[in-house]
Amino acid sequence: MFWQFLVAVIVVASWQSLVAMKLLDPFFVSRPSAIAARIATWTIDGTLWRHLIVTIEESLLGLIVGAALGISLGFGFARAPAVARVFDPYIKMLNAVPRVVLAPLFLLWFGLGIWSKVALAVTLVFFVMFFNTYQGVRDADRVLIDNVRMLGASERQLVRHVLIPSALTWIFSSLQTSLGFAMVGAVVGEYLGATRGLGYVISQAEGTFDTTGVFAGMTVLAVVVVIVSVGVSRLERWLLRWKS
Repeated sequence: MFWQFLVAVIVVASWQSLVAMKLLDPFFVSRPSAIAARIATWTIDGTLWRHLIVTIEESLLGLIVGAALGISLGFGFARAPAVARVFDPYIKMLNAVPRVVLAPLFLLWFGLGIWSKVALAVTLVFFVMFFNTYQGVRDADRVLIDNVRMLGASERQLVRHVLIPSALTWIFSSLQTSLGFAMVGAVVGEYLGATRGLGYVISQAEGTFDTTGVFAGMTVLAVVVVIVSVGVSRLERWLLRWKS
């Protein structure tokens, strides 16, 4: 943690110094002191909380729905290879569709409310969770599975005691990535069309060439993702404590 903090201090101090020495134009990159002041202003007047709550709500809903669908289908396809082979090309085709192309469609279908942002976040999270869960279940030790079956374990016992523990590492690994994707989906949706949320704030700041507002919004998003990621890491260590 000391070295992580030191890297952040060096980067911020260098940025501030380069702007002070006129080597960087504050119009294009702002300055850390101005960004911190803007975040403090937003915090005091309530702007930050009003928009941040909306973005977090959209991101969490997208993460939960996308993860639930991805884990369920990934697990199901891994346990039914014939079905997986049938749907394999369709899954790959859907995964190849650029998510930005879907954003206007979701805005048209679901309107400017939170659900168009949730839908975009779900599409980003789903495939990450699906492929990692699918691979995690398939990578389960075949010898262990055969031995458990020879001992008379039912399918439910096999899933609970062998397949789920095998896939958990893959699931939590993809969950770390999905956190960022869920936030990206929510913010991109807000950026393209919304009246609330950090994406809307960044879009408004960009429209008025307010680089300080843009960097302040991105900084808040980064801090939120890091905080949530730390929570997921602790949950992962607790659930996988049996491996240590």
